[in-house]
Parts: sequence; structure tokens; C-alpha cells
Amino acid sequence: MIAFVSGPVAALAPTTAVIEVGGIGMAVQCTPHTLAGLRVGKEARLATSLVVREDSLTLYGFADDDERQVFELLQTASGVGPRLAQAMLATHSPDALRLAVSTGDEKALTAVSGIGKKGAQKLLLELKDRLGEPVGAHTGRQGVGTPVTSGWRDQLQAALIGLGYASREADEAVNAVAPQAEAAVAEGAAPPVPQLLRAALQTLNRAR
Repeated sequence: MIAFVSGPVAALAPTTAVIEVGGIGMAVQCTPHTLAGLRVGKEARLATSLVVREDSLTLYGFADDDERQVFELLQTASGVGPRLAQAMLATHSPDALRLAVSTGDEKALTAVSGIGKKGAQKLLLELKDRLGEPVGAHTGRQGVGTPVTSGWRDQLQAALIGLGYASREADEAVNAVAPQAEAAVAEGAAPPVPQLLRAALQTLNRAR
């Protein structure tokens, strides 16, 4: 198992960071939150989880060991693969997920793209004794147990700037996708940052 990778950031993409390790570029799948903290040419250390499939080896990267642990625990529930586990962590912090599960907060889970009402109910049952209680860490990214409703702009802008866009371009792209985020908030859901990032990039590509 590759527990972590450390080295200069060689490249950034909407869902991937390439970390140079011993002269080799390691492609690591990351959430927008994790990508937003990286800069090309700067040193980075990501906790990682290697997912092995018959036809692929995929490395997932996290800001810290706690995120990685929750990522792996989420996959012990039936029907939860690495992509859905990553989507859950893109929407909620580890502690937010712990609190949602411990309090039976179905609405918090359905805020994650790909999880419906029945799926949320099943996950609450299966994960109740696995994630544990909130540990009080990493609550700054979003309120514990609640979707991200106010920090999505900063998160999205940081991700775009990290990808090499100017602040002005990032601002314009964020404003362009704001109606999508506001619609999600109006429905009581978290703004889907990964989807918003893709939409923002499409806007920037059209502008160029």
C-alpha cells in the first residue's frame, strides 16, 4: 500500500494532481478541496489510498490521514465504491460525515450527488457503528453535519487559480456557475463543487 506521496506538484487538472516522486510522476485523484491547497512547483504531501482493480491501479489523495481513513471506511458499506466515497468527502468533511451518520441525518447524505433517499437510509444503517463519533477536527471547511453552502465560492476560486487561471478569470467563471449553486442551496442541498468546477472550466474554455 502507498500510504502517502511527497514531492513537488508537477501538474494539476480538475480531478487530478501529479506529484513528482523520485523522478516519477504519480497521478493522484483528489477532491476539489484538496486540489485547492496545491500549487504547481510547490512541495506537497498527500495521504493516499491505492485502489486495485483487474484493469487499473488508481491512487486517491487526501489532505490528511483522517480523510483517507474515512474514505476507506465508507467503502466498507455495500454499494460504495471509491468514486462515491470521494464524492462524499468532496461534499462533507470527515467530522460532518461522522455526525450525519451518528445522528441519522438523511438529508446530509442525499446532498451528495449519486445518493438518493433509499441509499442514504441504507448507508446510515451500515455505517452507524463504523465511522465513530466526531473527533472535533477539520470543522473549518464546513459546518459539521451540514452541507457546504457558503464556502463553495472560495473553494471553487482556489481550485481554478491552482489550475493556472488568473483571479479575474476565476471570478468570472464562479459568477457564471453561481445560479447552479444557488439552485442547489434553495433545495436544501450542498452546492456540488466537482460539477461546478467542470462547468466553470467549460465556461473558461468557451471564453478562450
